[in-house]
Amino acid sequence: MDMWWKVGLVLVMCWGLTSSEAREEHHDSSPRTAMFRAPLDFGFVPSVVYETHAYYEPGPIGVLFHMVHAFLYVVQPNPFPKDLIVKMVQQNMGGIKGDDYKKPENVVLLLQAIFYELGFIVLTVLGVLFVLFVPIVGLCFCVCRCCENCGGEMHQRQKKNGDCLRGFYMATLIATSVFLAVGVAVTYTANQNITSQIKSTRRLVSTNIRDLKSFANYTPVQIDYLAAQYTTAKNRVLSDLDNIGTLLGGQIHNQLEREVVPALDNALRMTAAMREAKESLESVTTSLETLQEGTGRLQNSLQSERASLSNTLNDQACSNGDVTHTCSTIRGTLSQLALNANFNGLPEVEAPLANLDAVLETDLSNIIQKGYSSFNDTPRMVREQTKGIVSEVKGLLDKSCGEIIGFTKMFPVEPALENFTKFLTESQKNIEAYYPQIDQLDFYRWIGCVVICCMVVLVLAFNFLGLLCGSCGYDKNATPTARGCLSNTGGNLLMASVGFSFLFSWVLMGVVVTTFVVGGNIEKLVCEPLANRQIFKIIDTPYMVHPTKKNVLPGMLFQDPNIDLTIGSLYRDCYENNGLYSALQLETKFNFNKFLNVTVYNLEMAKLFNSVNVDLEGMLLLEQEGKDNLIDFANTGIGEIDYQAYLTEVNKGVTVVDLLSYANELEAQADQLRRGALENALKGHASSIRQIHKDQVVPMEQAMGTLSQSIKLLQKTSKELPIKVTNVLNAIEAAEYLISNNVSHVVKQETEKFIKNIVGYFSQYTVWVKHSLAMEVAQCKPISNIVDSLEIVACSFIVDSVNTFWFGLGGCCMLLIPSIIMSVKLAKFYRRMDTEDVYDDSVDVVVSGYHSEPLYGINNPVMSSYPSYDTMRWYPRASAPPRQPDW
Repeated sequence: MDMWWKVGLVLVMCWGLTSSEAREEHHDSSPRTAMFRAPLDFGFVPSVVYETHAYYEPGPIGVLFHMVHAFLYVVQPNPFPKDLIVKMVQQNMGGIKGDDYKKPENVVLLLQAIFYELGFIVLTVLGVLFVLFVPIVGLCFCVCRCCENCGGEMHQRQKKNGDCLRGFYMATLIATSVFLAVGVAVTYTANQNITSQIKSTRRLVSTNIRDLKSFANYTPVQIDYLAAQYTTAKNRVLSDLDNIGTLLGGQIHNQLEREVVPALDNALRMTAAMREAKESLESVTTSLETLQEGTGRLQNSLQSERASLSNTLNDQACSNGDVTHTCSTIRGTLSQLALNANFNGLPEVEAPLANLDAVLETDLSNIIQKGYSSFNDTPRMVREQTKGIVSEVKGLLDKSCGEIIGFTKMFPVEPALENFTKFLTESQKNIEAYYPQIDQLDFYRWIGCVVICCMVVLVLAFNFLGLLCGSCGYDKNATPTARGCLSNTGGNLLMASVGFSFLFSWVLMGVVVTTFVVGGNIEKLVCEPLANRQIFKIIDTPYMVHPTKKNVLPGMLFQDPNIDLTIGSLYRDCYENNGLYSALQLETKFNFNKFLNVTVYNLEMAKLFNSVNVDLEGMLLLEQEGKDNLIDFANTGIGEIDYQAYLTEVNKGVTVVDLLSYANELEAQADQLRRGALENALKGHASSIRQIHKDQVVPMEQAMGTLSQSIKLLQKTSKELPIKVTNVLNAIEAAEYLISNNVSHVVKQETEKFIKNIVGYFSQYTVWVKHSLAMEVAQCKPISNIVDSLEIVACSFIVDSVNTFWFGLGGCCMLLIPSIIMSVKLAKFYRRMDTEDVYDDSVDVVVSGYHSEPLYGINNPVMSSYPSYDTMRWYPRASAPPRQPDW
């Protein structure tokens, strides 16, 4: 076992040292995580499935086990004396010398121990008294019966309730024998269970050793897998470094985009404003020319129509009394057939239009697109400026990968595990070599227990045979001296069972007391605390083994008893199938974080990343030509146009009166006249006015609408233009100033995020390795399985069976006492007596003696002289009745 511990310790140290990388499942949760990827997928560590199922279900015999546990609880209801045991161990650590046992503290501990064991002590004392007194009582009983006392005389007194007593004794003996048979069955079942479970022990031993081999064989594979997964983190880092332009440059671009892009967008919108202004000025010029030309034509048409209508109204037909009023009314409206708006006096816009044409000769849109292109070229600039750093970082990653692989090969793990496997194989062979001897010893034990059972079975056999023979041969009409041979044989068999009971009962009780003291105390002091893990609290009590050694286990393994490592915590971790690294708390002896900091993400790599510097001073958003173009646009003179004069004329109607309304009114008045030439002439004038409106007024109204829209747009543009141009130029200058002077802050901030992302890959790897070491690598379930298997074998297989054995056998011993009493009493009714009670009908006197023939009509000379016959002559036994005169 010492060799096994050493080999196991070497393995633990090697496993810990070769598996010092881990993974982190954490990533930056910032909302701006364009460069941050999903967590790394390291896959699953190769797992091993252990064969041992350290669980035992006793089956039907479990009922007996529970009965024994309940009996032991009645005998010993006190809780596990953890504090008492600890005090006894600590105070007597150096051994008791001289009169140390008389010290008060030792006396108190002794009294506490006696109080705890009081139930066992009382039952043990009773058992010892049984062992001592039963042989003595049996001997006295035999001597007494030989002296024809204690029921030894072959004479049975006749009683009126004799049949009732015989039935009671028989029923009681039958019940006692049945319970004895049950006790024997329990005893034999427990005996057989031990033999059966010993074979199961071989399976547990075999599966535990196979699990240990699997434990040793899979651990190197798991360690190699952990080391190989460094490539996953490395490849992701290399991928990000290859795309540093897109990732880091893209983030810098996104940060600057909030200032740069709006400024360029506003500048680009100014080019659209220029084109709209030019289109508006051109529309104003065209519309104004159309209106000026139309005004002249319309004025001539209206003058001609007004003169013609006036001549018609001056006709003789209008002098008649009934139409004079109508003609006068029409004549009064002739002045309305005139122009209302005058477009000839409006100022020209040729000068602003010429200035705007000169501004548009410069392609401002192309200049702004160059600014966009320069800004969008940020990823390329970052990639070019960090090319050297990326190359050096890749070299460091290759170096770290080589160091990790070299570190895993530094320790002779495989040879150690190979030796450990050989050790397990040899141990298994050695254990299996003892199987024949164990089987032989178990056979002897089984034979011994069967012999013990046979002692009780022998008594049972005599009881049942005696009951059978006595019951079958009993004749209630036969007198005690005339009982048959079969009945007499039944009585003799019952007395034989009494004799064997006296012979065997004290021996059986000795076996019961011995097994009870040993098995009961093991159950209460070892098995129960082992089942509820209370025993670990005793072993793990600080300073229990040595006053200067706090914990036992780390003192044995690491020569450092101050480590907070206990056998209980080791068992719990292994029971949960955690890794041996966490179960033995190897992090207290091996600082893996230091190794990871030096190897995975070292200071040299951190220095390289911190030296990342991106210079964007060469970025030009808007050339000076573009800025001058914007200033020229603001100075084109569109703000000096007299927009109010245009709007005043546009808002007027083309004519003083609506020609359509005028024509309709004229036609209505003509309808009021009598039919004739005047009516027709007026309607002709109305038709002419409508045609003038259609051909001349409508086009002018359309031109006026276009002119109005253009003037209003120009007026709005001219009002906002200086402010807009100023804001655009200020925004461009602010963005350029940010790029030239303050971009270092943005670069530093985004570089830190990029580095944090790179470091996050390593952190994910290191945390993953640590988690795997704690939970998945070298899972130590076989260690807890060994403890559980020992508990199953020692307690469930052996101790429970032994306790059930003495429980059944003890019951048999106790039942032998009523069996003895009932057998003795019942034998009187079955055995043939030498004398009996007789009755004289003539004198109505009961005579005790041999069977008297005269009473049955036979001449008996002895009884012929009744007063003078000598009873001592015929009844020489001590139980003979006295002489007649003395009655």
